[in-house]
Amino acid sequence: MTTTPFISRKGMTRRSVLGAALAAVPFAAVSGPAGADPAAPAVTRLMLPVPTGPHPVGTVQLHLVDRSRPDDSAGPGHFRELMATVWYPARDVQRYPVAPWMPAGALQAFLTDVGFSDLAPLGPVTAGHVGAPVRRSSQRLPVVVFSHGAHSHQGDHTVMVQELASHGYAAVTVAHQYDTYTEFPDGRIAVPLYGRQAPTLPGDFAADLRFVLDCVEQLAAGCNPDVDHKELPAGLPGSLDPQRMGAFGWSKGGTATACVTLADERIRAGLSLDGPMQMNPPLAGDLDRPFMMMSARYTRATDPEAVAFWSHLRGWRLNIQVQGAVHVSYGDNEALFPQVAKVRGWSGQQLQDVIGTLDPDQAVKIQQAYPLAFFDEHLRHRLGHLLDGPSPVFPAVTFLP
Repeated sequence: MTTTPFISRKGMTRRSVLGAALAAVPFAAVSGPAGADPAAPAVTRLMLPVPTGPHPVGTVQLHLVDRSRPDDSAGPGHFRELMATVWYPARDVQRYPVAPWMPAGALQAFLTDVGFSDLAPLGPVTAGHVGAPVRRSSQRLPVVVFSHGAHSHQGDHTVMVQELASHGYAAVTVAHQYDTYTEFPDGRIAVPLYGRQAPTLPGDFAADLRFVLDCVEQLAAGCNPDVDHKELPAGLPGSLDPQRMGAFGWSKGGTATACVTLADERIRAGLSLDGPMQMNPPLAGDLDRPFMMMSARYTRATDPEAVAFWSHLRGWRLNIQVQGAVHVSYGDNEALFPQVAKVRGWSGQQLQDVIGTLDPDQAVKIQQAYPLAFFDEHLRHRLGHLLDGPSPVFPAVTFLP
């Protein structure tokens, strides 16, 4: 699949819009130190919504190397190298710091890439407490792995990820090397590559996800897959359930989710967030496990590849479309850009040009509710009614036959 930057109706790339927005915000701590000058100018930090689940959230980054996949792009003797982040229900979080939305070096690289190299902002923080111990439970944690979109980053859907963790899931996000902004433990900063051959097709993303499933199995067995032998949060080894694993992804990551669900039976359920189902190689079989599509731009009414993929779904399947949503609506944009609009004094139309006409508060609630309901039903066998049909709580959600 050929990937291109995503374009808003005003012609700005998604990456440029976000970079300009972040650069426009006066980033600093939410509150200054004790004794600070009360006459100092007010500062603003972008905020993510608090997850709704009953558990606090912990998080830890892992440095992973897949020694079964040589990396020609990095040179002889190198192998596919990834950063992954595990989010999980935690306990005793008070003394553990909260994680940033993006690592500082990656965020700086992002801003440099869009022309704001003189800035050193602090982005939004998450609900995840770095290194907090895993919440004890009589059952192991079901696992979902997440794949980001083209030229994006693994924190781009933190609203969904930390929501799942707060409800008792281990969510593992993957930074797909050569198509993302991320930071390695030794200080190296990875950025998307353009104009050269690199392993960034949906099939490459899917291979990354399969390797991460291997690492989840290592964690489940009590082992540490981190190549630097990083100390893991207390209780994480042995706490994951490799018999209850799902996958989801946005855009190209949604296509990768379809690929890996077709290829690997360890994935019990897959969810695509507006993925363009342009498979390379083409589909080679049918899928009898549950799969859900949340559509916006890539709909079965307009996208033949989506129609073809849908026809290969032989098990439980569901396709919903959210009225007023655009391609970037399924992600943290809906939480962040309304705040940027207030700071910059954007008109309502300017905001809609970026995130669509869907009410942002409703969009966030949809992101929190529907993926959770899907994985609850198919990984935990907790049957609810949200996926049965239209809900008066979410009038914008349409169920497509």
